[in-house]
Amino acid sequence: MKINVTGHNTKITDNIIKHLEEKFAKIASHFPSIIALNVIVSEQHAESNLEVSTTYEGAQISARGTAETLYPAIANAVKKLDAALTHRKGQLKADRHTKPVSTTPEIAHEIIQEMKLVND
Repeated sequence: MKINVTGHNTKITDNIIKHLEEKFAKIASHFPSIIALNVIVSEQHAESNLEVSTTYEGAQISARGTAETLYPAIANAVKKLDAALTHRKGQLKADRHTKPVSTTPEIAHEIIQEMKLVND
């Protein structure tokens, strides 16, 4: 899985990239069809923000983590992304199962009315 990291008002160091790869390793193993993650790291008003987006099975999935420092923001975003991907996976599995179709039972008097019992 490829991780594209972009920084806004912050410098992206090798340690941050290494930490992101470690955190997203679990997601990569649970969801192998994910090809790339787009990560935006930003700092605004003494608060670190991390926004992650990806495409999974035809749907755009994104999550945002916010904390006072960067590393808890990363953990927060990873947790939210994992929950969103699990939810999407559940939706896809639920669509595979056919739902039983309710049929109205045939009522005897309606059948008798449709039959022409008159002797001519």
